[in-house]
Amino acid sequence: MTDLKLPGEDDKKKGEVSFARIAIWVIVGGIGLYLVASGVIGILTKGS
Repeated sequence: MTDLKLPGEDDKKKGEVSFARIAIWVIVGGIGLYLVASGVIGILTKGS
């Protein structure tokens, strides 16, 4: 079988992470951290 490549695959290096992907993960992680922290604070204040 032949190795078919998509156009633009040649210039992309293996393992290279783009800045946009890092930014998305930081934003999603921040939202998740906020949700977990607000839930823990809600549990602690409701339990007192």
